[in-house]
Amino acid sequence: MKIIKIEIGKLQLDLKNQIEIGLGVISNVSNVVVKITTETGIYGWGEASPFSPITGDSIDSNFVTAKAIADLIKGKDALAIVARMAEINRFTIGEPSIRSAFDMALYDIAAKAANMPLYQFLGGELRELRTDMTIGWQNTVEETVVKAQEILDAGFDAIKLKVGRPGLDDVAHVKAVRDIAGEGIAIKIDSNQGWDYATAVSNLNAMKSLDLQYSEQPLASWDHANHARLRNKVDLPICADESVFDDKDALKLIKSGAVDYLNIKLGKSGGIYTGLKIEAIAQANGCKCMIGCFAESRLGLSAAAHLAMARPNITYLDLDSAFGFVTDPVIGGVKFSENIGGLIHLYDGIGHGADIDESYLGDICRIEI
Repeated sequence: MKIIKIEIGKLQLDLKNQIEIGLGVISNVSNVVVKITTETGIYGWGEASPFSPITGDSIDSNFVTAKAIADLIKGKDALAIVARMAEINRFTIGEPSIRSAFDMALYDIAAKAANMPLYQFLGGELRELRTDMTIGWQNTVEETVVKAQEILDAGFDAIKLKVGRPGLDDVAHVKAVRDIAGEGIAIKIDSNQGWDYATAVSNLNAMKSLDLQYSEQPLASWDHANHARLRNKVDLPICADESVFDDKDALKLIKSGAVDYLNIKLGKSGGIYTGLKIEAIAQANGCKCMIGCFAESRLGLSAAAHLAMARPNITYLDLDSAFGFVTDPVIGGVKFSENIGGLIHLYDGIGHGADIDESYLGDICRIEI
């Protein structure tokens, strides 16, 4: 199924509120979308959501790289995903966000060609999926409580708190959320590499009574040894995020005893192709996975949700980015329940089901054979 046209556009949108974490502030959506069309008329959409402190790329570098990748794969078989992703991954070891966009589009095409929803094409079946909702850094505990109450009022059953502040400043924020949430609400924390070993031990010991689900990326991404020390020191599962980009990272982390869980983000792994490898390594070693996001629209979230649906070992979901969008540029794709907070409904057609309203796109580049 020959690729005859690739369209690349910038998707720039406003967020309702900026999101502050230890690595920086996300104040708007600066994404790149890719549409691959084949000679049969079947097309697929993908989305890149770069966040330079983690992925090392940007909307501008993604846009330039996308044009080069388009030249690389035009005229070739869209269904040969292994070959196409091998070419793309050899072309650059960087720019994981835009590699992910091409990967999503290729899987969308393959599932459509098979006349299946993507999760079924990947070998999965329907099950319940619910995402948590994230609270970024707030200036005061009172502001954190306000955000948490909004999430609880919306019916979510899981809250993710961004932590990683100096000293023990995070403890009061997490305790206040547990106090208003009561029992039965899952609370997880994400430090985004914000602590050193001693600070992490102090914080996690101070939070021991708060019934947390896990601690995500408490230490620097490279510090596997201290993640292993921390895992043996505290009574709380450790989840790697920034430490795991691909299957090689997953294997190293598990073999070093550094993690209990792995966070797969398509924008880190370069897409579903490598995400499947990460999950397979995790499952083979008794390690559960979560799936997360950057600032994707419902396009990127649709691809991620289909991967999660296809792999029950992906137990925890953090696919909440689109809740913060002022406008929604996506046609079709995943929907979120209006009655049950965080409950995800997959599009019931073929592929991942998400298209972009092209009126939202800027700087559109078209590459054809």
